[in-house]
Amino acid sequence: MLRKIIIAFLILLSIILISTYYVQKTLKEQKIDAIMDQLSITLENQLETHMMDDLKTAISLSKNEALIEALDNDNEDLGYILLSDILDTIELNTDIHIRAQIITKELNIFTRSWDDIYGGMPIGDSRDDLGYFKTHKEPRSSIEIGRRLGIKATVPIYKNGELLGYVEVISFFKSITEFFSTLGVDLYVLLDFKHMDTAVLMTQNLAVCQSVVANRNYNYSHIQTLQDIELKTLKLDGMMYKDNKYIFYENMYNGSSEVIGGYVFVLPERYLDYFRNPNDDISFLINVTRSSLYDVIKEDKYEKNVYDEFSADSLLYFQNVIDKEDRQIFLDEAYSKFDKYSKDELIQIMLNRKIIKKVDGRIR
Repeated sequence: MLRKIIIAFLILLSIILISTYYVQKTLKEQKIDAIMDQLSITLENQLETHMMDDLKTAISLSKNEALIEALDNDNEDLGYILLSDILDTIELNTDIHIRAQIITKELNIFTRSWDDIYGGMPIGDSRDDLGYFKTHKEPRSSIEIGRRLGIKATVPIYKNGELLGYVEVISFFKSITEFFSTLGVDLYVLLDFKHMDTAVLMTQNLAVCQSVVANRNYNYSHIQTLQDIELKTLKLDGMMYKDNKYIFYENMYNGSSEVIGGYVFVLPERYLDYFRNPNDDISFLINVTRSSLYDVIKEDKYEKNVYDEFSADSLLYFQNVIDKEDRQIFLDEAYSKFDKYSKDELIQIMLNRKIIKKVDGRIR
């Protein structure tokens, strides 16, 4: 009798444990699916917000009479002074850094806010998207490939009904990447290799998932994981689990609705509990307990040097893509690693240095 009771108890316990495991697994899968959906919605919202903000600025600049006169008179020096002064004033009073350029109707650079040395340089070969304005007069804001991939808000400039050129506000996903980071999600904006003939300023960017990373303020700690991923599988499934991380994929479209790359989100499993269950709040991703999560992320970033896991020669690949805010940390780590090498070893490292990905193509 005792044996039968023990057997029955073990069977009942097994059923309870299996049922509990199945329920927890199902709930976790539902939560992951909900996070993936909310990431897509949040990304779309962030992109739309930045596109509209950039477009507002571009429209305002296109109505500036002084800039219009400078463009009409082909006075590049005055154009640079006016444009940079306007944007410097905006940054001084709002702490918002804006990059803008004015393009002539012949598709040459008239002036840019961040330098005054490329006036007259033709850009038509790398800006197929500007062909849109051959048949449209309306402004537009979209993700486009130029010499770099970015969000470009472009507005035609007219005087007395005659097209003089275009004003363009450009951003490069930095603030969007930072926004997702505060949610515990690391964003990687990837451009397909086939577009590298155009994006000539990205040829030295890091390559992962058979693509080039376009945003520069990404989290380096997930690079090895992404380099081991098969992109076709990730695209097909939309999500995968690797190295205790959930990895999500979303297609990236340009202004002509063509797929030119993708967005990869990495969510470490240890952050999963900081997101509410989907039944608690339909916008649970946005309403995550952000203050608690942000403290954890900040602690990770500042207590653990993100460059610790990279070898000295690996750091050579990062030197040209480090944001100025992170450069001192990067240099401190690089110097400490290279100090351990002899002069002959350092020479050998430099001789053996290789480019991550050879990009065949003609620089136009």
